[in-house]
Amino acid sequence: MTTPPDARPLRADAARNRALLLAAAADEFAEHGLEASVADIARRAGVGKGTVFRHFPTKDDLIAAIVVDRINDLRTAGEQLLDAEDAGAALLEFLTIAGGQRQQRDLSFLMGSAEWKPDVKRAQAGLFQAVEGLAVRAREHGAVREDVTGTDVFLLMCAPNYVSEYVPNASPDLWQRYLAIIFDGLRPEGAHALPQPPPTL
Repeated sequence: MTTPPDARPLRADAARNRALLLAAAADEFAEHGLEASVADIARRAGVGKGTVFRHFPTKDDLIAAIVVDRINDLRTAGEQLLDAEDAGAALLEFLTIAGGQRQQRDLSFLMGSAEWKPDVKRAQAGLFQAVEGLAVRAREHGAVREDVTGTDVFLLMCAPNYVSEYVPNASPDLWQRYLAIIFDGLRPEGAHALPQPPPTL
């Protein structure tokens, strides 16, 4: 999670415990849902319950920290692609990263409990800026249709996994099929005028 400017940096052992807790909590929530207990998370991380509460006073704080870390990982990936020579390939690579990581699939599951948190909103705003930059560059280079916005891409980036979640016993790579369909729809070749303007986030 992003550290406030006036906060002290964590000691090495505290930072390590925090990272262990976030990883253990993400796995525990993925396996057992939001009812996963703090005791089980602590046991999985190899720390005591007191350590959990020193880092995260409530379970909502823990969930928000997972979401912020995942969003920031995506933002960093997007920012690293902003200077890529091939703007279209950079946008496709970003969407592939967003769709291909299990952590990002877990985001949708946890987001409902954390989206109101200020840290989560700030992280989302940072991610949106990176996505907007990728979309603008791809549009300027003629790699996507002229009426595609960063908002469109932001809303579409998790769609491939949403689709595959509804298919029983789906291949873990099924999302790639739907990403290819979505990205073909973003291309300028054969594009028709869109019936509605993009939404405002």
